[in-house]
Amino acid sequence: MSDTHTRNKALIAPLRAAMYDFSEPGVRAVLEAVMTPDAICRFAHPLREMTGAETLYDTAYAPLFEAIPDLERRDYIVMAGPTEHGDDWVGCGGWYTGVFVGPWLDIPPTGHQVHMRFHEFFRILDGKVVEIQALWDIPEVMMQAGAWPMAPSLGREWHVPGPATHDGIVPGPWNAAQAQDSCQHIVEMLTHLKKHPTLGGPEVMEMERFWHPRMNWYGPSGIGTGRGIEGFRNWHQIPFLSGMPDRGQYIDEITYHFFGDGPYAAVTGWPNMIQTVTHDGWLGIAPTGQKITMCSLDFWRIENGLIRENWVMVDLLDAYRQLGVDVFKRLREFNKARNLGRVPIPVEDFRAAAT
Repeated sequence: MSDTHTRNKALIAPLRAAMYDFSEPGVRAVLEAVMTPDAICRFAHPLREMTGAETLYDTAYAPLFEAIPDLERRDYIVMAGPTEHGDDWVGCGGWYTGVFVGPWLDIPPTGHQVHMRFHEFFRILDGKVVEIQALWDIPEVMMQAGAWPMAPSLGREWHVPGPATHDGIVPGPWNAAQAQDSCQHIVEMLTHLKKHPTLGGPEVMEMERFWHPRMNWYGPSGIGTGRGIEGFRNWHQIPFLSGMPDRGQYIDEITYHFFGDGPYAAVTGWPNMIQTVTHDGWLGIAPTGQKITMCSLDFWRIENGLIRENWVMVDLLDAYRQLGVDVFKRLREFNKARNLGRVPIPVEDFRAAAT
């Protein structure tokens, strides 16, 4: 464990373990131990921005734990590496799960097990977490509760799997050459992706050069999964560009950074996209001419020189907010007649097991 990035993954390991057998004392203690007091925590809407371990727990984790008393974290990707600017990050992908017995963010409880995908990135400096960027797939919970108040997804909505190769928890030592190759493949792919539609039709993206024919593009709930190049284009890219054809034209106004670890690459940025909703509109929202920012945290897995899997999380709820649509207000309107009380399952059993 001599290299920085293997040590950084080890720093996050106790937090992941504490959240697997989730308890308030355990998680609070580890957050306090691994974070600096002024660490910035940037989360998906409506949680937004917090500072420090105490505020992070009270604002984000305590309400989730109250709603899901047997809360359990499962990671299927843990990777680390430096960005081109020398910042050191650990990227984690997985899901939170447990029995949904109490309302959360006005989402009605189901009394059944739920899952919520997460991408959580940790920037580490001098052995401490100084920044967290986290996207939780809150719409996924709404859908499982039968309470999603927006347009249906075009792609497939399901429990998104981890890597097919079961190697997402990348061990050390960190391999600089392989990490660089993984990042370079992704950067070149994105450069070609942005050529369309400004510089020509779909052929200018040269997608077969970068993507495996059996690729899976795992989009956020509200967009869904696409299988193969055609699935990606039909269920995500074509609607996205039809509504926001100026994608990729405001690179001076955003930040995004790549890091790699083995066959995996990741991108961080807050925000890392800017575009204008025009033409056909997007996600069922009429075109407003509104310029919006978007935050995305993504992972790619490369297999035999081609991208086989791509996990994508986007803060869709914040995009709706910028377009003047209050998803949570619509959620409350849709569910006025539903009982938002707790489902009578004995939470004491779960809490006792956690301690």
